[in-house]
Amino acid sequence: MYHKEKSLQIKNSASALYNNLSVLRIAPRSLTYFTVVHANTVSIVSASWDGLNTSHRQLQSKEPNVATSNSLIMQAAWCVLPSRDLLVLTSQKGIQMYESDGSIMVYWHALDTPETATAQAVFARGIAAVRENYICVGEASGGILVFDIPSKGGNITLSEVLEEHKESITDMASECSGSQECIADMVSADDTGTLCVWKSGEEFQLLNKITGFDMSCSSVKLWKGTVVAGYGTGQIRLYEAVTGILHAEVNAHARWIYSLDIAPFSGLLLSAAEDSFVRVWHLTMTPESNTVEISHMYNECVTDTQICGAKFCDGDGYAFGVTGYDLSEIIRYTQS
Repeated sequence: MYHKEKSLQIKNSASALYNNLSVLRIAPRSLTYFTVVHANTVSIVSASWDGLNTSHRQLQSKEPNVATSNSLIMQAAWCVLPSRDLLVLTSQKGIQMYESDGSIMVYWHALDTPETATAQAVFARGIAAVRENYICVGEASGGILVFDIPSKGGNITLSEVLEEHKESITDMASECSGSQECIADMVSADDTGTLCVWKSGEEFQLLNKITGFDMSCSSVKLWKGTVVAGYGTGQIRLYEAVTGILHAEVNAHARWIYSLDIAPFSGLLLSAAEDSFVRVWHLTMTPESNTVEISHMYNECVTDTQICGAKFCDGDGYAFGVTGYDLSEIIRYTQS
């Protein structure tokens, strides 16, 4: 179904972080951007669709009044909004937002650091662009910061903090099918596996809280009102977002799942784990019963690689990229 293409070299290797690959497709210029995190640095690779032309840029973690920061970056992801695309970086010190090519930093938000040492770590992780004008970012405390992103020229502001989770946020995702009929806009996951389903608006509303089972949910997606969650057990679970009804549970991998992605137009689901396997599944909706079914489509073993990032490169799932811990390349696959 897929075959391996020429890999893209990156300046640094990939850190062992959840969801350590982000992809932005620039159709008018026939380009695809990729980001990979290594320690306190983000590598950005811009590649033409034929893979012949590439360019590189590196971003460092920043903090106020410090020339160079050793603050570890936890995640980098592109947020696509109707008015603009932003590259968001989260670290132990704060949240940085850049223009999509990484050229200009447009916003910096410092995380609250306790004056006295506590057992609770301080960092941000989990990034989601929600509807027309929100970017949401999770915190180690379990809080979710909601930023209001005006169209070009306006000031970015922190509009709300959601405090439903009690443990560190691991990942967040927004409704990716583009359907306006879906009630739920966003899902957030934490270290206990608890999932919170939200509806956006002037104030975000909690629609449902799906109880975890003390196993971290490391990656989560939202598609056509269905929550797709990947866990440290190697399982994928499919829940109806608003009711929390469990539609399917799959023993998808032998080890910890590090990344999930969905191609919204085709319903293809990509899963990648520590067991060196990346798998492609197909999600189908049954409108009559309002249930979703999952079927296995494709396997690929990336030999001797602890996979930590996997992303489709387009909305149809025609191509995808993979990163692995300590790997200095992005491995690409396209449909045969």
